[in-house]
Amino acid sequence: MKTMIGNNKSQLVDTDFAKRLQLAVTEVNGCAICSYGHTKMALRQGMSGEEISSFLSGENHFIKPEEAKAIMFAQHFADSRGFPKKYAFDVVVKEYGEKETLVILSVIQIITVGNMLGIPFSAFQSRLKGKPYKDSSMLFELGTLITSAFFITNCNYSWSFKRFDWSTKYKTR
Repeated sequence: MKTMIGNNKSQLVDTDFAKRLQLAVTEVNGCAICSYGHTKMALRQGMSGEEISSFLSGENHFIKPEEAKAIMFAQHFADSRGFPKKYAFDVVVKEYGEKETLVILSVIQIITVGNMLGIPFSAFQSRLKGKPYKDSSMLFELGTLITSAFFITNCNYSWSFKRFDWSTKYKTR
């Protein structure tokens, strides 16, 4: 979060680019509530319906050439459940540099956590409407929501953020 807040001031990665990264990850993870929320935000930012639809359907004809490697990495990150191949990560660092890559990675990680919480929330909402998700259970949905609420409210916000060590801190396969 600290990196994202810092990016709001520096605009190293502009908000439209960050939104496209979020939509790309959400498409892979299939989070209904996140798709809805990020679509609404993207529309408010001026993104066209066609562009949003393209990202949410996994198409690539609206990807800007200068953002392509980051967006493909975001999808790979989501598809690999947070353990992308090292060579893919190295391509992003080479293309965007360490500082911008740290912001890109932060955007991807934050939306991934959002999707991890949004999917059981969406499933629970659907269950309440009489349409439970096929591979979900009430125990999973409620357990995830209660556990995450506990961790979020009891999180220690004084974590120290040290310089990101690219070689040892980032887990890749």
